[in-house]
Amino acid sequence: MFIAVSVAILITMGLALARALMGPTTYDRIAAVNMFGTKTVLLIAVLAFLSGSTDLLDIALVYALINFMGVVAALKLVSQGDFHSSKEDKAKTEKVGAE
Repeated sequence: MFIAVSVAILITMGLALARALMGPTTYDRIAAVNMFGTKTVLLIAVLAFLSGSTDLLDIALVYALINFMGVVAALKLVSQGDFHSSKEDKAKTEKVGAE
């Protein structure tokens, strides 16, 4: 049963990887990478259950956090063009430059 689940997760990861490589838009690619990361967390959790090791669950949680922060950072980079300034900072910079 768990082997079937592992194989299904691996197939889904392969499909997500294919979508990340072929995706027509950047948002499709980011969503596919996010799905790949989520499926990786699930696979680690299944492996933790099969091996009886609770240490792997900690690794899965850390990986989930890193995946979430990476996707948020990538979306911010795509939508705003940089990481450091917000729209308010850009407006203030433009107002000071115009004076």
